[in-house]
Amino acid sequence: MILTELDRPPADLQARTGWTIKPEGACREEACVPLPEPFDVRDLGQRLGMALVHDQEQGLWALGPESGGRALHSAELPEVVLPDREGHDFALRSLRGTRVFMVAWASW
Repeated sequence: MILTELDRPPADLQARTGWTIKPEGACREEACVPLPEPFDVRDLGQRLGMALVHDQEQGLWALGPESGGRALHSAELPEVVLPDREGHDFALRSLRGTRVFMVAWASW
């Protein structure tokens, strides 16, 4: 997202990122991330894990996409069904209300 100023929320922030600036901070769905006053895009980028770069010659700023920041999209686990050791479908929702320790591994 290309910006010319840092002291106001970008007009197309919600359309491009899903985040909206509200009195309680940057919000997307039920999740809100507090932002300091006065508003500054540098704080927004830092809190949401969005890179911010400056082209001094052109007087422009570019706010990049989220890159694994600390903000959650949601606190709800999506519907996950995996085969158990016998090959039967096992839905993680069946564990709702219990503590679960999950280990994930990837070869890459």
